[in-house]
Amino acid sequence: MSKFLTISSEWLIGCAISAMAYTFLFYLNGWLTNSLVFGLGVNWIYLPAGLRLFLTLIFGLSGALGIAIASFLISYYGDFPHELTLCIGVGLISGFAPYLARYFVFSNLRLESDLSNLNFPKLISCILIYSLLSAGLHQWWFSTMTLEDTGSVNHFVVMFIGDVLGSLLLISLIKYCLDLLRKVRQTAH
Repeated sequence: MSKFLTISSEWLIGCAISAMAYTFLFYLNGWLTNSLVFGLGVNWIYLPAGLRLFLTLIFGLSGALGIAIASFLISYYGDFPHELTLCIGVGLISGFAPYLARYFVFSNLRLESDLSNLNFPKLISCILIYSLLSAGLHQWWFSTMTLEDTGSVNHFVVMFIGDVLGSLLLISLIKYCLDLLRKVRQTAH
């Protein structure tokens, strides 16, 4: 029973951390890149894309679910029309596109579950696969839901570029901070 509670609490913690971190970075990105918005749900630089990928690589399904819940709420109470089906779809795509990319990368690129063999080429593959899935599924969904001024090839391309750039920037920032932390620890000893 205690093993189940431990797994259950770890799962809930991963889901909660993912939802809160994604929500925070979504609004921070909106503030930082307000002038780079191309259209509804499309930005030339989208930092939360990197966080989506990072969280699903770390937390797996609980990370995907946390992102999906946060994205649904952001969409429903934000700029999207207050249509439940539309916003559920946006949430599911936001959370599960990186999870699908994770599955593909773990299966086909032989990425270890602890990410110990995550190197630069595998990371770039991860980012490109995720960005293609995310941009493609989002724009397909927007087109299917007949949202005005969405779902075009231009929207797909800009969203793909924004996801790639946002992922590269965020993951580079995380790596820089980890390297800096490692140097500070070495200096302290």
